[in-house]
Amino acid sequence: MLVECYDERGAEVYEIIIKQIFQDLVLGSSVDDLKAYVNPDDPVFVLAIKMRKTSDVVLFGEVASLTYDKANDKTMILIDNENYLPNILRELWKRFSRDEIYQPNRYQLEINGDHTDFESLVVDDPHSNLQRRIYDAVFRILPEGFKIIKDMSTEDIVAVVATDELIKDEWIEKAHEFIDELNKGM
Repeated sequence: MLVECYDERGAEVYEIIIKQIFQDLVLGSSVDDLKAYVNPDDPVFVLAIKMRKTSDVVLFGEVASLTYDKANDKTMILIDNENYLPNILRELWKRFSRDEIYQPNRYQLEINGDHTDFESLVVDDPHSNLQRRIYDAVFRILPEGFKIIKDMSTEDIVAVVATDELIKDEWIEKAHEFIDELNKGM
């Protein structure tokens, strides 16, 4: 972790703030590196965070079995991994009302119609979940009043430039430098 600031004490304080927020959100083990630039004279805050690699998305068909009962025109869903039941229900509730989903027990669901095509439906995306948690940390870290924010994030790096003035090209360049350094593993 590197916090650049001409004021050494200010850099130490921001480092403590960042570490505390990461600890509160249990993000320490999910981040490879972080770079921040703070300049109180030129009100700017540049932050770039490299996320660790996550596991692949989890598909409906990987955690549940779907069979279609043609005689009763129902799709029977047998939950193989109960840990994903909340995610499965969330996805189904996006498509159906709660009344349309019959759950005779915690491992079975029934829906009218043929919905075996749900096998390829994403029920969990660890990368997206981690990215969302890191954005939560970013908005906690940013100084109060810095409402002008440019998101410069890439696939594995969450990067923002924040200020309370117009964003300057040099600040955007600083963010690009951080992104390049984090991609190179410096």
